[in-house]
Amino acid sequence: MRHGFTTGSCAAAAAKAASHMLLTGETLSEVSITTPKGLVYTAELEQIIRTENSVICGVRKDGGDDPDVTTGLIVLAEVSIDLRSGNDADKNTDDRKNSDSEGTCDNKKRSDGKSERVFIDGGKGVGRVTMPGLDQPVGNAAINSVPREMIRREVESILEKTGRDCRLRVIISIPGGEEVAARTFNPRLGITGGLSVLGTSGVVEPMSAQALLDTIRVELRQKKALGAPVAAMTPGNYGLDFMKQTYGFDLDQSVKCSNFIGASVDMAAELGFSKILLTGHIGKMIKVSGGIMNTHSHEADCRMELLAAAGLRAGADPDVLRELLGAATTDEAVRILTEKGCLHAVMEQVMDRIRFYLQARCGGKLQTECIVYSSVEGLLGMTGGAMDLLEEIRGFYASSQR
Repeated sequence: MRHGFTTGSCAAAAAKAASHMLLTGETLSEVSITTPKGLVYTAELEQIIRTENSVICGVRKDGGDDPDVTTGLIVLAEVSIDLRSGNDADKNTDDRKNSDSEGTCDNKKRSDGKSERVFIDGGKGVGRVTMPGLDQPVGNAAINSVPREMIRREVESILEKTGRDCRLRVIISIPGGEEVAARTFNPRLGITGGLSVLGTSGVVEPMSAQALLDTIRVELRQKKALGAPVAAMTPGNYGLDFMKQTYGFDLDQSVKCSNFIGASVDMAAELGFSKILLTGHIGKMIKVSGGIMNTHSHEADCRMELLAAAGLRAGADPDVLRELLGAATTDEAVRILTEKGCLHAVMEQVMDRIRFYLQARCGGKLQTECIVYSSVEGLLGMTGGAMDLLEEIRGFYASSQR
């Protein structure tokens, strides 16, 4: 199946091309960048507009064989030389009171001690964050951290290549983004006015449901054939560093079950496993506590409602429950519970329900254990036998590598 490229890759490519054309006077028809995944992305350029002080160019989003609502949209980058200095550079752009906090980047320092030379903000069709708990702080354009770094790196490369000593302003916009965003989770997450610029690898991997299920079955069968005593499963790579640093366990040794947790439990039982260890981020695992066995957001959400239900069972104050129901992300909800001193009690309830529904799924025929963590707090909870199964898995892989 054909992979595609993220809105972050499109934005970085457009910004690189516009920077090059602005600083050299040349005209490009395509531009190449290297994505965080290591794949080279060569993008055709569209809607090139030159003005006296700026260049605008666009890249059309192509989601490959896994198209989403952003596929076909143009991601535009307008690059101009920022002639401001001193206090002028700290003023909000376009008279926005909630301007991107990176607008003061002229006075920020990089790790090498040099001043930042690239200002990044969102224009029309790019959303703006209005609620806490997301990748960007309140007031920032909804351009996530990895795309920001991709844009900055590509624009910096043009500055280095041309030898120009100046600051560049990069404004990313997505025509039609505001209308399309209404069909996404952005309004619920508190991102208003448009789409988010996303992507951690820069690449959109094809996600055919049947192809994924077939891959999961193959991986589980292989683990069984190799003698693995436990079917270790995880939705993805969230928590990779946490599990490795805290427990010495590489999540790459787990079968990536994506959103298909229930189907993966079924397969493990069919293939003859007697034990399952599921590890995952609270954003996915909280759904399992409500018996939701396909955790894709298109299938079900209820994350805050389930956390609030666990809070009710744990005796949390009604005001805390109302705060939970208003949280945009599970990381934000975890922060609320931590501040209110009831995280442990709530997570005990969550883990109890996760165990209940995993046991219900397999009909009580398997030992099912679970470890849940968050991006900020690390370990949030585990079922009673989880550490024993983790020790079994680590022992198996340690002996197989001798």
